[in-house]
Amino acid sequence: MAKLKNIVKQLSESDYKLLYDYLLESNAEKSAYLLKALRERKLSDSKIMTELEVTPNAYYTLRSRLNIRIEEHLVQQMESPRTDILRKVANLNEVLFTKKRTISLTTLKKLEKELIDYDLASELTVIYKSLKKLNINSPDHFHYSQLYNRHVAYMLAVDKAEDLLVSYFKKYGNYYFTNDETERLGLILLLKEMQNVAKLYESHRLYVFQSCMLIFHRLFVEPDDHFQAEGESIEDVFAQVQKMFDTYHLDPLYYHLDLLFEFFKVEYYNHYKVYRQMEKHFEEVNDAAANLIVNYSSYTFSSRFLLTKLERHLRSGTEKEIATENESLFADIEPDLLDIPHHTVCMIYRALGFYYSERFEDAAKVLNSLLSDVSLKKYPFIQIEVKAILALQYCMLGDFELFNQYSSSVQRQIRLFGKDECNNVLLFLKILKIATSEAKKDKPKTIAAIILKFQSEAVQYFAPTFFIKMDDKFISNLTDLESPGN
Repeated sequence: MAKLKNIVKQLSESDYKLLYDYLLESNAEKSAYLLKALRERKLSDSKIMTELEVTPNAYYTLRSRLNIRIEEHLVQQMESPRTDILRKVANLNEVLFTKKRTISLTTLKKLEKELIDYDLASELTVIYKSLKKLNINSPDHFHYSQLYNRHVAYMLAVDKAEDLLVSYFKKYGNYYFTNDETERLGLILLLKEMQNVAKLYESHRLYVFQSCMLIFHRLFVEPDDHFQAEGESIEDVFAQVQKMFDTYHLDPLYYHLDLLFEFFKVEYYNHYKVYRQMEKHFEEVNDAAANLIVNYSSYTFSSRFLLTKLERHLRSGTEKEIATENESLFADIEPDLLDIPHHTVCMIYRALGFYYSERFEDAAKVLNSLLSDVSLKKYPFIQIEVKAILALQYCMLGDFELFNQYSSSVQRQIRLFGKDECNNVLLFLKILKIATSEAKKDKPKTIAAIILKFQSEAVQYFAPTFFIKMDDKFISNLTDLESPGN
């Protein structure tokens, strides 16, 4: 909320008036009231909610929509020299066919300089193609031919870098769900290929694309704390990228990638447990979480933010709030069933939100929907984990028939791989089996002892069972269950 308040306060008087009038004309009276309350009246959140007669969840949605509307307005009002340059390039034939050669050459040289400043390789090829034609009888023809060829190659390099990013994060989803060594080597090779492409040209755009991959790789594939990383530190990369964003602040791609690097900062500080620094960036990313998850999968494994968000809730003891937050979050997220790793993380996060609100039936529905909507056969360990979490829901609901059904299914699958591969799930099921057994003596003590063993297990792939908070309340809930025989 602090971010929205700061944005509203920093609006110019003309922008504020335009926005306020637009909201009133659009019949968005509540949004207009919120804008005015934040700008002029400086009311507290609770006071605004009371006056608007809205629930906390509805208020969260209202401020998110206002934030989006302000951003859209600022983009529309932005006087972009870049847009003006592109318009001139599009109308270049008007100059070439109607002006004298000297004027045409002067115009082309001016556009060349401006396009170089904005690193617009595709448009530069148009300029150099035209300069080649105008200099066909001049010694400069060879020079411009060389520049044309170089910028065609550079344009292809930028396209290649973007393709490498998409391939990397698609492969990362497979790696995260399998911990397969072949997938890991594939990620390392893609990073090396990206670095080789970035070395070909002195380009801020290639540096930014490389940084998207490099930061994530050094956090989640080859962590800096496991090997001596070469080159810049991650914090140096953040500083360099921010310098580029500030220099090219009118670049529309960089405008959107700013959120991406805020997300990387959240992940960086969370990884190294520097939580105070993490909080400085968390709210900004959290306010735009739906946008990040839906629209940034080509530049990162965006659903990773949900797991960091879950870890934060568990750390602060606010996990009961997840389900309420998810009502507005998932209202803006369309499921992508073709991206199985991303969809699975989203659905497990949603199910765990219900679990922590003790809405076990809703959690079971989400997990059953996940198992029926996508095939997890390619990711057998994840399928086992999902079924284990589902077994927990039926255990809490006292539906011991379905609990035994899923528990037995998991155990059959584990036997195919050997218990060493999924020992954490076996221990998880053992806890639930003891909870549902007829024996009552020393149940809490026995469960607590197995929990210690479970927590000592180390699993490298995505394992949602480790996101179950196994505290005194967890033990109490399990030991209070009625056994099947009662």
